[in-house]
Amino acid sequence: MINPRVKKLNKVVIIGSGALKIGEAGEFDYSGSQALKALREEGVKTVLLNPNIATVQTSEDLADRVYFLPVTPWFVEEIIKKEKPDGILLSFGGQTALNCGVELYRAGTLEKYGVEVLGTPVEAIIETEDRELLPENLSR
Repeated sequence: MINPRVKKLNKVVIIGSGALKIGEAGEFDYSGSQALKALREEGVKTVLLNPNIATVQTSEDLADRVYFLPVTPWFVEEIIKKEKPDGILLSFGGQTALNCGVELYRAGTLEKYGVEVLGTPVEAIIETEDRELLPENLSR
């Protein structure tokens, strides 16, 4: 259930798992498809960016709209401009989605369009990805 203290979400972008190799990243595909189902149950419109047509996430009727485009900051910004989402989920697309989200955050793109990062905060992603920052933060 969506936290009632958070503003009403009408539309959310999910950056998907992208290209998969056998035995790699299947958990992102599955978890992303479950996120799409959960958002639909809550009445939230979903926009999926996933360049891989052969994933569960891109199955018909899971997302309200699917973009089969590369996961890059430029394409995500174009989708944000067009779709005007309230939020974005980065945690269902593996390293590519996380890196893209960090770039969008650092460039000020998410703030520019008023898109809230849902789930893991970008600051936490940055801290856990940085091999020097992580030990410092764990020792606090």
